[in-house]
Amino acid sequence: MTDTHAQTKPAGQAANDQVAGEQAQTWRDDFSRVLSPVFGSPQLDLVRGQGSYVWDASGRKYLDLLAGIAVNALGHAHPAWTTAIAEQASTLGHISNFFTSPAQIGLAEKLHQILDLPAGSAVFFSNSGTEANEAAFKMARRAGGGGRPFIIAVDGAFHGRTMGSLALTAKAAYREPFAPGVPGVVHVPYGDTQALEAAINENTAAVFIEPVQGEVGVRTHPAGYLTAVRELTTKFGALMVLDEVQSGIGRTGSWFAHQDPEIGEGVTPDIITSAKGLGGGMPIGATITVGDANTKLLEAGQHGTTFGGNPLSCAAGLAVLETIEKDNLLTHVTEVSDWLKSQLAEVEGIGEITGKGLLLGLELTGGAADGQDAGDGVGPDSKAVAARALEAGFIINPVAPGRLRLAPPLTITTEELTPFIAALPGLIAG
Repeated sequence: MTDTHAQTKPAGQAANDQVAGEQAQTWRDDFSRVLSPVFGSPQLDLVRGQGSYVWDASGRKYLDLLAGIAVNALGHAHPAWTTAIAEQASTLGHISNFFTSPAQIGLAEKLHQILDLPAGSAVFFSNSGTEANEAAFKMARRAGGGGRPFIIAVDGAFHGRTMGSLALTAKAAYREPFAPGVPGVVHVPYGDTQALEAAINENTAAVFIEPVQGEVGVRTHPAGYLTAVRELTTKFGALMVLDEVQSGIGRTGSWFAHQDPEIGEGVTPDIITSAKGLGGGMPIGATITVGDANTKLLEAGQHGTTFGGNPLSCAAGLAVLETIEKDNLLTHVTEVSDWLKSQLAEVEGIGEITGKGLLLGLELTGGAADGQDAGDGVGPDSKAVAARALEAGFIINPVAPGRLRLAPPLTITTEELTPFIAALPGLIAG
């Protein structure tokens, strides 16, 4: 497959490529020798990033259409982000939770502002999305005075891999190796309001739900479903917890996906979890309680984390939010998304396009996925398409059989996306 980003190779480049390939193999051998196998073998040895692009050890350039799985909101090495980290590191890097810092307070205040939180609301900072959901899980255990044993999650959900979050995650292959797991979680069918009505009662502590399910192929819920969740949780005194780890921080063209009327239907949750794009590449998670009663679900000493609210990560997070605001990136995301979806709709081999903003799922059509029959509605093998894309200089994600996920930096431009659109039909066809 032609590398659409590479320059014409000068004389002697083949020899250089061989040396680079040998070096890359050495790095992969080193990886297997010294690092845990949980992530499998790395696809690339990346050494540098700038804006929407990354470079591997051989000097090859790739358009990053995944952004660290919706993490690098400002792309790579954005000057506002790098400056904020450098300046914070030159004063305070870590101070423990016996103390606070201007960066921690500033980021929390900014989250209060963009969510328009009522008085009594609060932010708990942690280090990742799964930790943000663990804190919400513990809050749910305290709901109703601690006497509600059941929590509801939705099929197709991904909430994390630590034990509480793992119990909420739908995919059995993730949970079964660690059985019996955390008890009390009930999974209901996706989009089925009647099943939700049958499952929820006075013993339900909370319903955990992503406004946009990312790991199942990027899908929103049927019209009226989030409204039904809010009405039923209110009726039975349960919490509504929105997991915006992937869908928040401008990803859908709103600060948080549930603030988009088409997605969130105007609901106000009790707890919101955030991470990924919030740090722009620095590790951070946030569990946001809406209102005083929800904030009081955890008291002093009932939860904590060593690095939560770390000045360095908070400074990075504040830079992300301020840059999104200053550069009007929410509007930019919507405009680029509208253009991108219109272009994708014309690509042969692309069927349904799901999601919103710069969190999109692409259905592949016109063939059979690996191990599938052509008549079962599953298109070409998404892993093979992603592998061909990587060879051609594009990083995309085969998120599910027959489906690709795009989650590029919020700063990406139509000019940067144009070569990908041009190459996509050939990548799908193989």
